[in-house]
Amino acid sequence: MKTLRLAIWGVAAVFAALLAFLLWQAQSGQKFTALDIGMPFSLASSKGGVVTSESLKGKPYAMFFGFTHCPVICPTTLYEMNSALETLGEDGRDVRMFFVSVDPERDTAEFLATYLGNFDPRIEGLIPKIEELPALAKAYRVFYEKVPNSDGSYTMNHTATIFLFDAKGQFSGTIAYDENPKMRVEKLRRLITASR
Repeated sequence: MKTLRLAIWGVAAVFAALLAFLLWQAQSGQKFTALDIGMPFSLASSKGGVVTSESLKGKPYAMFFGFTHCPVICPTTLYEMNSALETLGEDGRDVRMFFVSVDPERDTAEFLATYLGNFDPRIEGLIPKIEELPALAKAYRVFYEKVPNSDGSYTMNHTATIFLFDAKGQFSGTIAYDENPKMRVEKLRRLITASR
């Protein structure tokens, strides 16, 4: 009985906190919308040249933030993106996928091109300048941090979400790390259909 009472109070506290946040948001005039994800950008491409947010308009695209020395999350996500593109077949011909580096110190365009050569050619690497990365990550709500290893090298912790954008460049949704493959493909299908 005591546990049930504590659980009820816990749920009530969560709802009270949510209500307080919504009231504060309404009074402050601050609104959080899908438009809060993303920003105009101009980034070096692993295929050479530059990709801009403006040049992407007209076709849907997906963005994933990671790094080439990533041991598990990045190769897994890239494999899953690759599999989704294969499943989509001709339906996926117009969607583009971008692997945005959170480790521009090591991820050069040439290195990214070699690394991504193992995947579908529609997956393209984008490399921000070191000084551009903080603003880019903030605009896309991406967490990243450099973590030193005991051998003097380092790794990166980072957000493992794929961000989806429609043909107008508007944020359209996300694909979670290790999301069910059928759901992943369905989200991409909806994105493609909505962008036609």
